[in-house]
Amino acid sequence: MKYYIIAGEASGDLHAANLMKSLLAEDPNAEFRFWGGDLMKNVGGTLVKHYRELAFMGFLEVILNLRTIAKNLSFCKKDISRFKPDVIIYVDYPGFNLRIASWARKNGYKNHFYISPQIWAWKENRIKAIKNDIDEMYVILPFEKTFYEEKHNFPVHFVGHPLIDEISSRLSISPEKFRAEHNLDERPIIALLPGSRKQEIQKMLEIMLSITPEFKDYQFVIGGAPSQDLEFYEPFLQKNRVHIIMNQTYNLLDVATAALVTSGTATLETALFKVPEVVCYKGGKISYEIAKRVIKLNYISLVNLIMDKEVVKELIQSEFNTKTLKTALTSILQEENRQNLFNHYYELEKKLGGKGASDKTAKLIFNSIS
Repeated sequence: MKYYIIAGEASGDLHAANLMKSLLAEDPNAEFRFWGGDLMKNVGGTLVKHYRELAFMGFLEVILNLRTIAKNLSFCKKDISRFKPDVIIYVDYPGFNLRIASWARKNGYKNHFYISPQIWAWKENRIKAIKNDIDEMYVILPFEKTFYEEKHNFPVHFVGHPLIDEISSRLSISPEKFRAEHNLDERPIIALLPGSRKQEIQKMLEIMLSITPEFKDYQFVIGGAPSQDLEFYEPFLQKNRVHIIMNQTYNLLDVATAALVTSGTATLETALFKVPEVVCYKGGKISYEIAKRVIKLNYISLVNLIMDKEVVKELIQSEFNTKTLKTALTSILQEENRQNLFNHYYELEKKLGGKGASDKTAKLIFNSIS
């Protein structure tokens, strides 16, 4: 079978790569052509465009790049027409993917969506396009099945969260080995995960690093994103006595005592590693003001959304500053608070449905099209 896969961000690259591995187990003759990243490329097939060319952050940034987005849409449609896949698999990235899906439906292609757009947060009217254009939807959060089936009468498959497989299947690294490999001292490690896009990293790191002089008994380590080069981080390293480790976020979380994390998939990854965290977010002023008016959620982190209560502290926009961040980090370094977080994290993992998300999804896709 021929599979055309579209993933537009780093997290999509990870989940799509694991799905591709599972598809190969079901269909050894699978032929892949995809938009994604290095993880997908390592599985095999043809990388059409890297997600580094696709990721734009916020409303204003999207508007400023409308011409580029339009060119990518046009190119993608032509590329699909030449490849003639048996199925198109969309991995999140809804603004782009739902436009392609609409065109693909009219041209007779099978549309499968893996990892639902967060229409339960905003743009709920996208349900019309999903019901019209998507043949099968595979959701990874437990409340999404209820949202789609009970509220919108659209059947979906809850397959569990793929991060559970990704994290549980990896080999742990010892703190001693990690410190030796990266020339770290014996102080406890606080991980800084400022995101994957240039705009958000620049906004987040400045404030995250501002508290480091207050915690001299700890060493701060930046988790460098695979979408960026080391040179991008150099100005931050020159001004602050911190380390950076590129493309080893999971190893970093494996040994971290606590973490400061930009809102996104990394908040859930941090929780699954059982690392106490503070969730941070600061967007562009215009983008944030628009988002505040259209997003109807009590929380921004996946941890709190899944648990439906405040498990981890969230510092958003003006609340994300040196003073509040210092207070929040001090709190999660206290033993009693850490133990409470650990208990919540174990409950969270149970809610996510256990292992096997990629295998379940691959089997459903292959059986549907074969």
